[in-house]
Amino acid sequence: MDMERPKTGWPASLGLVELSSIARGIETIDRMLKAAEVELVLARTICSGKYIVLVAGELDMIEASVEAGRAVAAECMIDSFIIQNVHPDVVPALSSTVVPQNRAALGILESFSVAALIEAIDRVAKAALVEMVECRLAMALGGKAFLVFTGDVEAVKESVEAGAEVIAERGLLVNKIVIPDPRPELFETLL
Repeated sequence: MDMERPKTGWPASLGLVELSSIARGIETIDRMLKAAEVELVLARTICSGKYIVLVAGELDMIEASVEAGRAVAAECMIDSFIIQNVHPDVVPALSSTVVPQNRAALGILESFSVAALIEAIDRVAKAALVEMVECRLAMALGGKAFLVFTGDVEAVKESVEAGAEVIAERGLLVNKIVIPDPRPELFETLL
């Protein structure tokens, strides 16, 4: 179920470069922002000594920005992506933990790569009607990232498979789990 993004105030596309060097990451921010008219969404260190730069904007601008980022990242680049027509749940999922309304099932995706997980969030949100619960990006996780979401059992199963496919294509899937009818106490451990 592909949700339509709002008409105003929402980026058409996202681009990310994940690096093995903090110093090169900071240089990459500068180059990406100078290369095109994009909005800096996130730029920070992540475990284990890695750095990520995430930008939003129109597709042609994102392509130019990410291309410039990949060029300066060079041998320090771990991963990158461009997502066109990004789902509106992706950016909020990166920075929030919410108490879900529908608790019929819980889906969990775990990745060795931040970039692969963020790309998977878009696929999860587009695959079925699910609600993002929690997303953690590499901090105190040894560089791994995970996403937790909820919804009806079939929707969660469909979204887990769709998201896992994105991560597995890169050989970076740690695990994928579907928990039908989770106990309410389980949600307390997530918040």
